[in-house]
Amino acid sequence: MPTLTAVQIRNAKPKDKPYKLADSHGLFLHVAFSGKKTWRYRYKIAGTESTFVMGEYPQMTLEDARNERAKAREMVKKGINPSQERRDIKQETIEQKKASREKKEHNFETVALDWIDQQKERWSRGHRNAIRSTLELDAFPILGSHPVDTITPPMVLQVIRNIENRGALEIARKVLQRVNAVLRYAVQTGLATSNPASEMKGVLKTRKIVHRAALSREELPEFLRTLSVADIHTTTMLALKFTILTAARSGEVRGATWDEINLDDAIWRIPAERMKMDSQHNVPLSKQAIAILERVARLYGKEGIVFPGIHNRKAMISENTMLYALYRMGYHSKATVHGFRAVFSTIANESGFEGDVIEKALAHEERNRVRAAYHRSEYLEERKNLMQWWATFLDQMEAGAEIVPIRKVG
Repeated sequence: MPTLTAVQIRNAKPKDKPYKLADSHGLFLHVAFSGKKTWRYRYKIAGTESTFVMGEYPQMTLEDARNERAKAREMVKKGINPSQERRDIKQETIEQKKASREKKEHNFETVALDWIDQQKERWSRGHRNAIRSTLELDAFPILGSHPVDTITPPMVLQVIRNIENRGALEIARKVLQRVNAVLRYAVQTGLATSNPASEMKGVLKTRKIVHRAALSREELPEFLRTLSVADIHTTTMLALKFTILTAARSGEVRGATWDEINLDDAIWRIPAERMKMDSQHNVPLSKQAIAILERVARLYGKEGIVFPGIHNRKAMISENTMLYALYRMGYHSKATVHGFRAVFSTIANESGFEGDVIEKALAHEERNRVRAAYHRSEYLEERKNLMQWWATFLDQMEAGAEIVPIRKVG
């Protein structure tokens, strides 16, 4: 039985046409016209002769080739075609890679990042980064690698409970809101057929309600005069005044960006993702609120965060900045930032404004589902009048007016 040696193989030179150097049991070295050398195995199966290309020399040595030939012979004895087996394995690998790629393309993290990217025309970079950070910290470790169509309500619940266990109930609410938005986007784009986060209603833990301290109507004039001369940072003072004028939540004001503000139309459009009730809120801006925004623009420009951090202008002012300013003004336990929403509501109701208009100004959603279905008015014109009336009312109070005219209805 002829066998090759390592020297013969190494010294084999190309000729005018391809040729073979036989080894044994069907193994031979094929030397191409170009000089390329490949190990091949000739076999017969089901009466048909075939050739199995095993590998290239010198990457595959003579010893390696003989070992591969031995494996191929065993396959042939069992009626298995080694060439077809290799093609099947290669196809399986391709399909596995394709499935792996699709799994990655359709997993929660990839879909979430795509959802965030789709909002770049609506959101500022800072807001996009803030949302991404919360998802990276709390959602991706649990949901990130899972295809969106395999996520279940218990998996979403695990994300929420982990956050609640560290006492961050408000962050839990926001993360659930954002997971819900990502999975809704997955359904809309055909990557999933259901949104398990939408089944989480009522699952969030709530803190015992503690009513926040709020000023009375009689205490308001002195507070407004104190605020105008208080020894606090200008940005903080302006943010506080803007919060009071718009009756907005402190988080909505702190996160406000210039791309949400339209000075020409005198409107502030807060996107749903930043709202407590997950729906866009349009805030009519009074002349006084516009004046504050124009002053802020002169100080810091009209890009990014409207009320930037004192030490970092690319970040929003911290959560406690305005509250601590109230403490410095002498209003510890007497007033809170959120409490001014109650002041606005009380005085506006006492002054004869429609309750539905006031509730809409406060971005309170109708709890009665049946009534809400028929009651979707934005009351935008009425709220424009209300917010301008409120701003003028505050000016009069600060100026020391003893009697503020009550608005008559009808």
